[in-house]
Amino acid sequence: MDRLKGRTALITGASRGIDRAIAERFASEGANVAINYTSNADAAREVADAAATHGVEARIYQANVGIEADCMRLASEVMRDFGQVDALINNAGLDSAAINQPYIVDATNKQWERLLAVNLWGPIWLSRALVPHMREASRGDVIMISSIAAQALAPGYGVYAVSKAALEAMAHTLAREEKPHGIRVNIIAPGLVDTDMGRRVVASTGRGNDIRDADARSPFGFVCTPDDIAATLVPMHRFSINFALLSLFDIPPLSSDQVSTV
Repeated sequence: MDRLKGRTALITGASRGIDRAIAERFASEGANVAINYTSNADAAREVADAAATHGVEARIYQANVGIEADCMRLASEVMRDFGQVDALINNAGLDSAAINQPYIVDATNKQWERLLAVNLWGPIWLSRALVPHMREASRGDVIMISSIAAQALAPGYGVYAVSKAALEAMAHTLAREEKPHGIRVNIIAPGLVDTDMGRRVVASTGRGNDIRDADARSPFGFVCTPDDIAATLVPMHRFSINFALLSLFDIPPLSSDQVSTV
């Protein structure tokens, strides 16, 4: 299918997990994809090779989105190579495990700065660099990948929850500011997803040794996959979808049991 033919998407953190699935799904729908990775170039090349089988252009770009200079370089290189960015998908992120799950008052400035740099400032820097270019086109889309952790507010996940809540506030404001320019900003807030990060979450809660142990506690009886998230994004980026603005999609919806485990 070519529902996204002619569009170019920059997807951060696309060498693995949710954004790898997004990159491959977008390519299958006809979109050219700019694949960002931090360190695993081989995995990024695998994604690009898989995307290219759909007859689209796929390129990889190394950048740490937690560093402003890297974000500026990434945006410049993608614009140089593709001439346009129609969709910016901010997914690259760090979870609480990356800073050893401190309680809010126990977290050091360094731990706060590490998560906020990637989870909040990276999307800000990339939006600053690319949204002005989107304003010149007839349509632009920005997607923020958040988390139900912003609603669950579980102990030990506070720094992460704050970073995602701030991201959502930024997205809501950006949507209102850029609406006159035809730019749509939406938020995807996954619950537990079958990714490396999801497996770390399950292990850290002490409520199972495998992510399959969490199936029964999920709203639909199974933990969603990266492909489930990717399938949600495609319709939002079609030219025929003009009214998806400032929406927050919980996938799956937050359950009472997840409040204590996410």
